[in-house]
Amino acid sequence: MMKITKPKGQAKQPSLVPKGDGFWSNDKSSEHQDTLLPTVNIIEKKSVYKIKVLAPGFRKKDFNITVQAGDLVITAEHRIEKKEENENYLRKEFSTSSFTRSFNLPDNIALNQIKANYKDGLLHIAIKKTHYKNKK
Repeated sequence: MMKITKPKGQAKQPSLVPKGDGFWSNDKSSEHQDTLLPTVNIIEKKSVYKIKVLAPGFRKKDFNITVQAGDLVITAEHRIEKKEENENYLRKEFSTSSFTRSFNLPDNIALNQIKANYKDGLLHIAIKKTHYKNKK
């Protein structure tokens, strides 16, 4: 699911960066979670930003990607429930996994040109730039 809200009063930023204290730090939205955050690769090309999120064990429908106040927010939640019934007992086990990652978006992106797909445990997000310079 993709939801876009327009940023209000966003400061100019030259490139896509995770929210938090720096590029390699965990983002503040996830401090209270007991699980590890998935690793992320951010690649900037001349016409597109690419984000790759390593998130095995999830399904495509578990992801929610939104743009809110100039941030790209990726959330995922997965729940597994196993139920075993026998003559003398009922055993029910469940587990959940979830995470949230946030990234500050630069000004040079096309909000209507964000695409995402999930395959083999890897979430791919491509964000087209609105303008770019050809480097010689």
